[in-house]
Amino acid sequence: MIRLTRDQMAARVALDIPEGSYVNLGIGLPTKVANYLPQDRDIFLQSENGLLGMGPAPASGEEDWDLINAGKQAVTLLAGGSYFHHADSFAMMRGGHIDICVLGAFQVAINGDLANWHTGEADAIPAVGGAMDLAIGAKKTFVMMDLLTKQGQSKLVEHCTYPLTGLGCVSRIYTDLAIFDVGPRGAQVVEMVDDLSLDELRTLTGVPLVMTTANMAEGLPTGTTHD
Repeated sequence: MIRLTRDQMAARVALDIPEGSYVNLGIGLPTKVANYLPQDRDIFLQSENGLLGMGPAPASGEEDWDLINAGKQAVTLLAGGSYFHHADSFAMMRGGHIDICVLGAFQVAINGDLANWHTGEADAIPAVGGAMDLAIGAKKTFVMMDLLTKQGQSKLVEHCTYPLTGLGCVSRIYTDLAIFDVGPRGAQVVEMVDDLSLDELRTLTGVPLVMTTANMAEGLPTGTTHD
């Protein structure tokens, strides 16, 4: 069983972002998505520190450290891009002007609840940032994460045990082993990597899983892309 690399995960997320979308990429793994957005689509990346029209990461040695994203990573600005006040950026996020946000997570429940700012451990440093604003303010919330922790525990869970970021806000999860749609109907498997069966995936996650109706109806083989 070959897991997807983080770059492959980012490329897969990029395929699901439609033309004309206003998108916020969360700190960490989601920032990689910027490097894989199709060049034939007009997609507008927003950063919560006050950027719109953000481009891919600069080439090594060409960084402009006056131009960074919310995670303090050097970024580029596309033609027509703009800078604005932090408060205006949060107004954009809270006002429903972001079509899609892509966030990392510690846990996501099968009903779409999100926990991504604190593990609840006494020595853990909480880092809420703008996650709560994005999770509730964006029209769609996607999550990118490894399916399992380093200890082998599933991050897709029946009920979150970590402090919540948002209730029922996540619609799709992209992991190194599978893609899931989550929500009121529970967790549905959209795609899986090759050589992984649905029963094996159920064992890994420990949660009820079904294949999406489209996959079942069309008889798509395991690992085949389906949107």
